[in-house]
Amino acid sequence: MIEVVGVRFKPVGRIYYFDPDGTVIDRGQHVIVETVRGVEYGMIEISNRFVKESEVVMPLKKIIRIAAEEDAVIHQANIDKQNDAFEICYKKIKEHKLDMKLIDAEFTFDQNKVIFYFTSDGRVDFRELVKDLAAIFRTRIELRQIGVRDEAKMVNGMGICGVTLCCATFLSEFQPVSIKMAKEQNLSLNPAKISGICGRLMCCLKYEEEAYIELNKLLPNVGDIVNTVNGNGEVLSVNVLRKLVKVAVRTKNKDDIAIDYYNAEEIKVMQRKRIKDESLSDAELAELKTLMDDK
Repeated sequence: MIEVVGVRFKPVGRIYYFDPDGTVIDRGQHVIVETVRGVEYGMIEISNRFVKESEVVMPLKKIIRIAAEEDAVIHQANIDKQNDAFEICYKKIKEHKLDMKLIDAEFTFDQNKVIFYFTSDGRVDFRELVKDLAAIFRTRIELRQIGVRDEAKMVNGMGICGVTLCCATFLSEFQPVSIKMAKEQNLSLNPAKISGICGRLMCCLKYEEEAYIELNKLLPNVGDIVNTVNGNGEVLSVNVLRKLVKVAVRTKNKDDIAIDYYNAEEIKVMQRKRIKDESLSDAELAELKTLMDDK
């Protein structure tokens, strides 16, 4: 076991472990630490605790010091300068006619580096841009290409549910999301209904996945032939959360069909069928393939 503290550098960013070096640091305190990007200002999210060495990326860097008032002033000054840095870089991108979308600018605490985040559909030759920026800021320049999910997290916005984006409010790390999750939850496979503003599958598909997996083990599939108290019939739809199955059963009059709901515990699967989903157009199917690439 090894003693660590968890530090977060952005409001909804990842939590990184550091060595407290024998100092007891409470949650909410600010600290100065050294990272691969340089010296940075962060906040303690996890106070002193012991974790397994397998959970830690070695070597574990030590906390330099607990932040003082003057450190907070420097940090705020760096934040205030970010807008100006963004505007300068934006203009330079236009001058060089580069195919890239600038998302954010960030100074490290020691101002030894300025990091610009951008998105682009392909590779960008920004060597001349870096030279111009280095001449202006007289410090190291890093241009970092990010994905559309990271862009949504930085920019923030409202989801189709009408609530602020999960990734910008409480999701510190992105979880893998697949089209299978939408199928498990009987959601429409229309790309417009299951994708977020980033254009990728919605993160919230992950939330109830485990519950649906467990419940679906007890339920038949649409198209299955099942035995009910009224005879054999075909499953038309399934309400997973209520464990109700809609079944079409032929009555004694062979020309009539009775459609009713049955509790999943009251029916027995007699034969499983594989029903091909032909409700999607070729264009929608092609868009689904793009959505499945959630990196």
